[in-house]
Amino acid sequence: MFQPAIASPSVGHQTVHSITARLEAIASQGFKLVELVEDDIVFFARDHLGGVTSATKRLAATKIKLLCDTLHLKPFVLQPFWFYEGLEDPMEHAALISKLREWIELARILDIQMIQIPTNWRTEGITGDLEAIVRDLTEMAEIGLEQDPPISFAYEGVAWGTYIDTWQGTWEVVKRVNRSNFGLCLDTYHIVARVWGDPTRPGCKSPDGDQDLRKSMEELVSEVDVNKIFYVQLSDAELLDQPLFKGHPFYREDQKPRMAWSRNARLFPWEQNQRGCLPLEPVVGAIFNALDFRGIVSVETFSKDLLDDSLDVPSQFAARGMHAWNAAMQNIQGNGIN
Repeated sequence: MFQPAIASPSVGHQTVHSITARLEAIASQGFKLVELVEDDIVFFARDHLGGVTSATKRLAATKIKLLCDTLHLKPFVLQPFWFYEGLEDPMEHAALISKLREWIELARILDIQMIQIPTNWRTEGITGDLEAIVRDLTEMAEIGLEQDPPISFAYEGVAWGTYIDTWQGTWEVVKRVNRSNFGLCLDTYHIVARVWGDPTRPGCKSPDGDQDLRKSMEELVSEVDVNKIFYVQLSDAELLDQPLFKGHPFYREDQKPRMAWSRNARLFPWEQNQRGCLPLEPVVGAIFNALDFRGIVSVETFSKDLLDDSLDVPSQFAARGMHAWNAAMQNIQGNGIN
């Protein structure tokens, strides 16, 4: 039904394992589709092509595409195009439009037709004015429509966004942008961690989490047009031994708790042996059963353990990813999908 897809694992801006090692590990487990991140291109140019310039990034993208072809992997999204919408400085906005055009060129080299945009979590220099956010993202969508073939954009509500941190917020923007190539990326971590989860509480759960998640999924089913869901990411999070406050190993002053939780202890879906704790079943039931979604699905992780420079780490995570993919397919089928 679904082709096995995975996000190439990294930790924020950091990676100690080459894109070659990660792609080879992913392919060896039978994955067919892969998400690529900007740093995959940047680090390849830096490490193998003498530095990071527009020319070396284009060459890096060419070489990564050739590697994917050799491994029978299809890159399907380039992400994250972040800190874009709602910028108050016109010069910053103009610089990101120039960057977007460069990304579109890289996407064309990689044979990718979709770019992912997480909601902005900058705390300075941005506005929460919905009209400004919609105006910026409409400009992005129209640039994508100028391309041949068109480039699509998947808008993801991250659980620590400054002004938009829910699927409801991104859906409102998608409706207002109202362009055929602008839709949603729904991520189970961000949805459940925002409405059910709270890493600052014992058990990582909000007091009314079960009730709030149920209501959120009822609203998702009644409000969202399934054709505007461009792809779904499945991921979980580790149950923490202690609330994530100052003094916790994951605590960082510049990160909101849900971001620190995500960066250090985001798991593939249904990894109970890794202490996965988020209730993913209500989201799966809403998206795949009630809404009958049949598009692209990927499994995703972030982990402090990815910073371990042992050579077998990519293989370990790729194997975990495929085990999680199989568990996800079982859970999707258990929600009435054949």
